[in-house]
Amino acid sequence: MWGMDERAAEDGARESHPLRFRTVFLDRDGVINRKPAAGEYVADWAEFALLPGVPQAIVRMNAAGLRVFVVTNQRGIARGLVQESAVREIHRRMVEVLAALGARIDGVYVCPHDEGECDCRKPAPGLFRQAQRDVPGVDFAESVVVGDSWTDMEAGNAIGAATIRIEPDSEAARATSETARVGLRVDAVVGSLAEAAEWILRLRDA
Repeated sequence: MWGMDERAAEDGARESHPLRFRTVFLDRDGVINRKPAAGEYVADWAEFALLPGVPQAIVRMNAAGLRVFVVTNQRGIARGLVQESAVREIHRRMVEVLAALGARIDGVYVCPHDEGECDCRKPAPGLFRQAQRDVPGVDFAESVVVGDSWTDMEAGNAIGAATIRIEPDSEAARATSETARVGLRVDAVVGSLAEAAEWILRLRDA
């Protein structure tokens, strides 16, 4: 079930993004894996838990020819709460586990900095531009940013991509969240990555 009117959302997304989507940027915590409590971080692989339906959603997007990148802020590194080597190992194993399930991740981009220290911490566009430099053909106008925070939505707006906010708590929360930030465009509000993939593919193939 969608947290906003499906037809209005899809018409608006088509108007802003007339070309078919070719690239999807996924936040990590709360989108791919279970999000830790506020102020806490996933510090090692034992604490990393894939959310239900994530591999299948990525497989569907892969099969449709979409590139899938992960872009994640990991401020715990800057704060000394998480080792950068541990984050690299988590991502290595995440990609490996997903691949074993048939789901391909085309790249993982991490900001290890604290606020105000860089141009790569979302909502700044640095991670997205790095992916664009690394992979020829990435066009932000043909991209979708999927995340569970307003920072992700701001980043998507900044690069001119479509945006999908994941709000799993309740339909009421999804419905109200779309107007929580005045002037911030959110193309769809859904409950999971599986629902996000469904929205992307339905709009892409319309």
